[in-house]
Amino acid sequence: MRDDRLRDREGYEGLLASMGLEPLGNWWLPGIREAGTARRVLAVAAADGEPASGPAEAAALLLGGGREFLLAFEGPWSPRGCTGRAWRRVRIGSADPVAALAGLLTGPDPDPRGLLLATTDGETVVRAVSGPGAGAARPLVLTGVGARIAEAAEAGARRGAEDAAAAWDAFRAGPDPAPAVLDAWAEALTVNPGTPDPVRRELLRSFPELWWRLPPDELVEMALAHPDPKATLRAVELGRRLAPDHWARLLRAAATERERWLLAMLAVDWRTALDEETCALLAADPSARVRAEAARLPALPGHLAALLAEDPEAGIRATVCRSSWSVLPAGLRRALLTDGSSGVRTAAQLRHHEDRTLSREAFVREELGEPAVENCRLGPDLVEHLLATGDARLRRALAANPRLDPGSVARLAVDPDEGVRYTVALRADLTEEQRAAIRVDVDPSDRSHTLAWVADRHEDPEAMRELAASSHVLVRRSVARARRLPPDVVRRLAWDTDRVVQLFLAESCEDAPAEMLLRVWTWWTGSLSSPGRPRTHPNFPREGLLRFADDPHGRMRRLALDDPGSTPELAARFAGDRDPEVRRRAAEDPRLPVADAIRLTEDPVGSVRAAVLRHGPLPAAVLAAALLDRETARDAARNPGIPPHVVRAMAARCVTFAASVQSA
Repeated sequence: MRDDRLRDREGYEGLLASMGLEPLGNWWLPGIREAGTARRVLAVAAADGEPASGPAEAAALLLGGGREFLLAFEGPWSPRGCTGRAWRRVRIGSADPVAALAGLLTGPDPDPRGLLLATTDGETVVRAVSGPGAGAARPLVLTGVGARIAEAAEAGARRGAEDAAAAWDAFRAGPDPAPAVLDAWAEALTVNPGTPDPVRRELLRSFPELWWRLPPDELVEMALAHPDPKATLRAVELGRRLAPDHWARLLRAAATERERWLLAMLAVDWRTALDEETCALLAADPSARVRAEAARLPALPGHLAALLAEDPEAGIRATVCRSSWSVLPAGLRRALLTDGSSGVRTAAQLRHHEDRTLSREAFVREELGEPAVENCRLGPDLVEHLLATGDARLRRALAANPRLDPGSVARLAVDPDEGVRYTVALRADLTEEQRAAIRVDVDPSDRSHTLAWVADRHEDPEAMRELAASSHVLVRRSVARARRLPPDVVRRLAWDTDRVVQLFLAESCEDAPAEMLLRVWTWWTGSLSSPGRPRTHPNFPREGLLRFADDPHGRMRRLALDDPGSTPELAARFAGDRDPEVRRRAAEDPRLPVADAIRLTEDPVGSVRAAVLRHGPLPAAVLAAALLDRETARDAARNPGIPPHVVRAMAARCVTFAASVQSA
C-alpha cells in the first residue's frame, strides 16, 4: 500500500480494518509508552534484536496461542491521528491468525516500516520489516523487554552520578534553544525553589507577563518604567494585592484614554478605595467610559458623586444612583427621581424606596418590577397585590424581601409554587421550627453557595449550634463553611447525612476532624476553590497510612507514601502501579530511586511525566535533554535538581532573549 493511501485513510479504525485487525482500545505498558518510546525500542531492536527464524515464529510469539497483541505506529508513513498515540490492543480476525500476522510482519501491503508489535505483557517486541515478498524478510524480535528497560534505567542512574558535570557542561555550551523553550524556562525558573532570589528577580523584570509574581511596589515600578502599556495591563489584571496608592500611581501615569479606562475598570472590580484626588481625576475625565467607572467607585466622596449625578450621560447618572445614593444631596435626589431618562428614574426610585414606602400606584406607574419587589420597603396595598398576583416570579421576589412582615412570610410559606416556598425557607428571620415546617424539596446534587446571613453569624457560637441542627441542608452547608466552629458543632457536621456538608467542613473549617477528612478523601478528588483538600488539611492524618499500601483502591494506596515511615522501596513499587494517580504520587516523592524516576519519564500519562520532570531525582543527561525539548522544557525547568550555576546560565539566555525581543 502506498504512503499517500495510508495518510489519506479515514481514521485509525479504517486502517486497522484494512489490515484485518479489530481495535480493542489503548493499552499501558510500564516503561514503553507511545511512539516516543517506540522510537527507542525500535533502535534497540535494530541493534540488539535477533531475527526470528521466520515470520510465522514471530507471529506465534506475539499471539501466544491467542488472537490479541499490541500495535504502535511510528515513522513518516504513519496515518493521520496515529503517530504519537498510545499502544493499541488489537485482535486479528483471520481463521489462521498466525499466518495472517506473519504476512503483516513482512509486507509489502501495508508497508511495515516503523510498525512495532508487542505481546500484551510487553515482554516481547517485534519490529516488522519489509521485503520483496511474503516471507522474504525475517522480523527482528526483542525479548525480555522489561529487564532491558530496567537495566537501561539502572545504567542511566549509575552514569548520571558520574557524568553529571560533563552533561551540564555540554548543555551550557550548546546553541540557544527555540524561543518557545526560552519562554518556558523563564516562567518555570521563577517558581523553581532552587532558583536564587537575585536570578528570579532579574527574570521577572525581563518578562512583563510574569510581573504579577513581583511584590506590589516592584510591580508598579516595573510597569511605570516599561514603554508598552499592554505590559502594565497584563501585570495588574491580578491586582488584588495592589494597594490604593499603587492604583493611583498607575492611573495618573496612564498615557491613553483606553489605558485609563481599563485601569479604572480593574481598580473598581477589585473594590479599591482610591484617594479623593484620584477619584476627582477620574470623575472629571473627558472620556464617558472613564467617568462611568468613576461612578462605580466604592466610597465615592459626596461632592464627586454629585458631580457625576449631573453628568450628561444618562448611564453615568443611573450608576451614581445605584452606588452613591446615600451621599447625594436631597435636592439632587429629587431631581434624579424625575430625570428625563427612564433608566435614571428607575435606578433612583429603587434606592429612594429602600427607606420610604413604595405604594402599589407608584410601583405600577414607574414599572419597577422584580428588583423593587425584592429590595424596597413595600406598602401594605402593594404587598397584598403581590400576594394575590398570578405571577410566580413576583411572588418569589417578594419572598426574598428582607423587610416583609411575618404574616406575609407565613402566607408565602404555603404558596403553591415550589420556587416561592424554596425562597421563603432560606430567609434569615425564620426560626428553625418554621423552616422545618415548609414543604420544599432540595436536590442535594445542585450547586450551592454560602448564605450571606449565615456567614454573617459564623463568629457566633450559639447561632452556629442552632443552625447546624437545621433541617435545611443549605443552611447546614453554610455553617460548614465557617473557619472555626465549636467542637460539638464540628462533631455534628462531621457525620451529617449530606456529603457536601462534610466536604465544605473539610475545605473550610480548621477544626475538621481527622477521621472525617480521611473519609472524605475516599470520594472527593479536590476542587479549584480548595485545591489539595482534604489531604492538605492540617488535621489530615499522617501516621498509620502504611496500612493502605495494599488497598484495592489506588486513591487510598497513594496515601501510604505520606506516612513518615514510608520507604524508597515503596516509592519504587508505586512507580510501577497500574493506577496513574499512584504513579504520579511516586513521581513526586523525594525517596524515589533514580532508576524509577527515569522510567517514569516514559509514562503513558502526561501528568505522571510532568510530575517526575518537576520533582524527580533525574540524572543530568536526562534532565538536560528534557530542558531542550519544547514539550517538556516547562516542567523540567521547575526541577530543583538543576544546579545553581546551570540555573544562572539558563536565566542569562532568557534575559538576553527578552532584551532582543524588546529592542526589535
